Amino acid sequence: GMKEVSGFRDLAGLVRVTTGPKILAEDSLIELKELAKSCGIKVLDSMIQQRDQIDPKFVVGKNRLSDLVIRYLQLGVNMLIFDHNLTPAQVRSITDFTELKIIDRTQLILDIFAQRATSREGKIQVEMAQLKYLLPRLITKNTAMSRLTGGIGGRGPGETKLEINRRRAKERMNHLKKDLVLIGRRRKLRRSKREKRGIPTISLIGYTNAGKSTMLNALSDSDVASRDQPFTTLDPTSRKIRLPGSREVIITDTVGFIRDLPPDLINAFSATLDELKEADLLLHVIDMSDPNFRNQISAVENILADLQLTGIPLIRVLNKEDKVDHKLINNFCRTYQAISISAKVKRNLLKLTERIEYRFIDFDAERKSQYIPCPQAEV
Repeated sequence: GMKEVSGFRDLAGLVRVTTGPKILAEDSLIELKELAKSCGIKVLDSMIQQRDQIDPKFVVGKNRLSDLVIRYLQLGVNMLIFDHNLTPAQVRSITDFTELKIIDRTQLILDIFAQRATSREGKIQVEMAQLKYLLPRLITKNTAMSRLTGGIGGRGPGETKLEINRRRAKERMNHLKKDLVLIGRRRKLRRSKREKRGIPTISLIGYTNAGKSTMLNALSDSDVASRDQPFTTLDPTSRKIRLPGSREVIITDTVGFIRDLPPDLINAFSATLDELKEADLLLHVIDMSDPNFRNQISAVENILADLQLTGIPLIRVLNKEDKVDHKLINNFCRTYQAISISAKVKRNLLKLTERIEYRFIDFDAERKSQYIPCPQAEV
């Protein structure tokens, strides 16, 4: 039967077929596992199959699929996550064959966006992307459908549960499009929230696997940044901490940047990053042990430029220094004007919190200057 593993509702096996070198597929699966983890899914197993070509009906060969199902039922897996974007027909045939919940890469990503969207516009963009993705997949056969929309992939942002019925889905999409137009018209310059708050906000940005959440936890648990008692968690991804010089800041983890983001999801992605406009400082967390990190830096920072966020001060943080040769680290720091840390090492974090503190020296002065009354004219 279905064993509940310490509070996880979904226990998954990851599946990837590759027609190229295995190493690339392995990298991609590591990322998929991170994505699954962000969704609160426990990954029990993963498998890569090398083939000359992807099986048009089952992606993996049919024999391999039945072996998988037998093994996974023993492990208690109730969901297969494919590191591919499956066609509606593939979802159907694999669902019928395995009787497991079948999720593909796009659905997983949409689910993360649904959890992370905060602005009204972000929620609408995400729901539209979900509906657009589900429309061709809405099947008449009830069992397949309930599996398709149960939990992951069927979690609408906010209160809306995704409607099962095609006609309703289309109506909902038209309604959302109208909403977006209205929001666009109404969008007066937002009075930045920080004037009311007076506490600066730091946003963590970076790739999915760069170590942002590890860093959020390290900063909020370390002795370096003493926590406020009672410790206020503003939402699952925000912490309020006190820096060594006793300044309070709010640190927020954003949705991670994702390799090969399907083009349909670009709007939903940038809308979930919308809250970055409220940040006073960006920490760009970079996994410098990833051979591809240079491209990742420019990918992330190009998106910031597209979102017109280049005016916000940014500190580059090269993470995972425990995995990189010492001689290289200093070079990297110079080249990228970055600070290097390992989120696991406490004294390293001090360098970072001091740098953050230094960036905020002007913050108070700037706030005070906003309230200086006009000098009275001499009478």
